[in-house]
Amino acid sequence: MNKTEIAAVLTEIGTLLELKGENPFKIRAYQAGARIVETLPEEELKQRSAAGTLEEVKGIGEALAQKITELQTTGRLEFFEKLKASVPAGLGEILQIPGMGAKKTRALQEKLGIDTIAKLRAACAANQVAALDGFGEKTQEKILAGIRNREAYGKRHLWQDAWDAAAPILAGLKKLPGVKQVEACGSMRRRLETVGDLDFLVATTEPAPIVEWFVTQGGVKEVTARGESKASVRLESGLQADLRLVPPEQFVFTLHHLTGSKDHNVQMRQRALARGLSMSEWGLFPADQKHGPSAEKPEGGARKTDIKTEEQLFKKLGLAFVPPELREGLGEIEAAEQDALPQLVEAADIRGVFHNHTTASDGHNTLEEMTAAAQALGLEYLGIADHSKSSVQARGLTEERLGAQIAEIKALNASGKFKTHVFTGTECDILPDGKLDFDAGVLGQLDYTVVSVHSSFRQEREVMTKRIIRALEQPHVTMLGHLTGRLLLEREGYEVDVDKVIDAALANGVIIELNASPWRLDLDWRHWRKAAERGLLCSINPDAHSTAGLAHFRTGVGAARKGWLTKEHILNTRPLAQVKKWLAAKRKGA
Repeated sequence: MNKTEIAAVLTEIGTLLELKGENPFKIRAYQAGARIVETLPEEELKQRSAAGTLEEVKGIGEALAQKITELQTTGRLEFFEKLKASVPAGLGEILQIPGMGAKKTRALQEKLGIDTIAKLRAACAANQVAALDGFGEKTQEKILAGIRNREAYGKRHLWQDAWDAAAPILAGLKKLPGVKQVEACGSMRRRLETVGDLDFLVATTEPAPIVEWFVTQGGVKEVTARGESKASVRLESGLQADLRLVPPEQFVFTLHHLTGSKDHNVQMRQRALARGLSMSEWGLFPADQKHGPSAEKPEGGARKTDIKTEEQLFKKLGLAFVPPELREGLGEIEAAEQDALPQLVEAADIRGVFHNHTTASDGHNTLEEMTAAAQALGLEYLGIADHSKSSVQARGLTEERLGAQIAEIKALNASGKFKTHVFTGTECDILPDGKLDFDAGVLGQLDYTVVSVHSSFRQEREVMTKRIIRALEQPHVTMLGHLTGRLLLEREGYEVDVDKVIDAALANGVIIELNASPWRLDLDWRHWRKAAERGLLCSINPDAHSTAGLAHFRTGVGAARKGWLTKEHILNTRPLAQVKKWLAAKRKGA
């Protein structure tokens, strides 16, 4: 196991011990151990585990050192597995409801015997939870809302999770000898922020062995359907994966059809009909010709077509190629007709990333580790924006600690150790009244400032809107972080007038980020086309809390493409010299 995985296990042990009502000192020891492991360089952790010297690290005792070593060397921990088995699985599901910590969960179990979501819902419906000390009606309402959200989102999955599951299946299919072409389709290909299930399309003349591989591959929990040209499985992750097999001459038509969206396909079929053609997953035919499964191979052999690619399919209907991300029935057909589609941003266009965290606040890697990882990704620059002091839960930096970090970053840049330049920044809390967590004197020392809401999410829409606008009017503000505060499949964004916030950002020359964290993708792609046309500048920020998280900018690029964004709309597609110039001009204007 690497250090991030070990820290996650130690944290979960602390949570499970708290659920069991164990000694608070023991619980805190595991929580502290997790934080210590996060701060250790990966190589030092390995060396100390091998040498048996972990106890030399302050805060790690003998018992904790043994467990860390076992995890690091074997990838498992018997103590952890037994502990998990001793706690009802339903309690872990209850913990996933926003606002339900270990103490509240244990109180519900001890006082009402609640150890499943179903029992919790029933207790709330009977008003039993509100009657408990430390809960009340508002907490009960929040719990019920959390349960409803789990049910509503239960059939959806984050795009990144879906892709992580799909990538090895795609790779496996491509290696099979009978596969002529293969693509993932559906909402994943269109880069929607959440995905219902996985859709794979294969062109082949030998479907049987491909179906056999698909239903017997590793990670399959259940085969739900199997036929000559179709198969469906349930993966261990909970995702459903569907396989469709078609003759090579049909592939492009089925690919377009299965990619969707429904609205886009309807508009394409209407356009085909206006030209005397009938378009479907089976092909493009004269409108009066019968087609469908039986027309797949008409008498005399396979159907002939000069359309081999989606580009040719769109051209046949008098359109420029429409990238999959834009196929939502939101004006892409009209733009394609006029050859007015944008040259969408690509991952290769990103030259650097902002809004990233280190172990100075709630990140899992040090400044140097984050810089090394950014350089390995080929990035020219890296922005560090650790939390400000009001984010106590995230170990936010005081003015003094921020000053020390500024000095550390300047020394690192001067050392020439890395080619990647590091910018000094902060993710400064927007306080409930709209004031900022740091004053102008502190912010003036930084290269840039990201401002974000991290508290008082339940403010009324007008209050929240005015709060954010007041923050954007402060002269040292460079970017607004995760505008709506949403967490996909977990928490709706707070009530805010997005259009008014965009107006304020434009008026004050403030960037609005597209937070590329797979859990956020905020500001939502649906707002970006209109905002960018008005001149709003974007920054695709990974909000990375680990070295691995830096690569999430690629997920953000997918959302930016859905928002019709080009590289010209995005600050961090610019080279280092231009970004330095832009940030300097912004500071001068302050």
